[in-house]
Amino acid sequence: MAPPAPILRPMIRTVRLAAALAVALATTLAAPAADAQRARAPVELSARDRADVTRVERYLAGLTTLRAAFRQVAQDGGEASGTFHLSRPGRMRIDYDGRRNNFIVADGTFIYQWDDSLKSFSSTFIGQTMADLILRADVRLSGDVAVTGLDRQPGRLEIAMVQASEPLQGELTLVFEDGSRNDGPLALRQWRVIDAQGLATVVTLFGVETGMTLDRRLFQFNDPRGREQGGGDR
Repeated sequence: MAPPAPILRPMIRTVRLAAALAVALATTLAAPAADAQRARAPVELSARDRADVTRVERYLAGLTTLRAAFRQVAQDGGEASGTFHLSRPGRMRIDYDGRRNNFIVADGTFIYQWDDSLKSFSSTFIGQTMADLILRADVRLSGDVAVTGLDRQPGRLEIAMVQASEPLQGELTLVFEDGSRNDGPLALRQWRVIDAQGLATVVTLFGVETGMTLDRRLFQFNDPRGREQGGGDR
């Protein structure tokens, strides 16, 4: 297991997972540090930009299930890897490779984070996390979400966003493979996160599969100490 990434420490202090995925998809809001980077302002979207935002919204809304391996690289050089499962709306699971059985699971209502070294977990409502940006049933990158950047490269589309009411809490950039030049679809390939402390982490997906049937039990939190915790629609 890689050393704990600093990206999570100011967010959930009882959990020491190396979890850029968690800050993008599973961490509670916290007061930004005094030396955190200033929040990027929302950008003025051109007609082309708005069309691309709509494409991203449609892609995320149509994404029912996803399974992939991931590799995470933190700003301090720490690395971690594991497996990511997504079942929209509301559910995801992150399992980390290594000798410790660290994992994160969202069950439709709560997100749980298990730290095997501490033999303890923390939990919070999905709606209080950045996970809500992509786990919600109705994905809209407007209103309570502000687009702070949009970049196009050949075969690649990046869109950065913050929570409009809490822009200092962190910025999430979604990176897509873009096949539009050849009438192809978007495909999620990477996250980049800047947390409330201004620390950056990159998570890259490999071997992405979508549209498969996933066992709903995968998204239940079963306390490794032997107690099953409730929460969410089964």
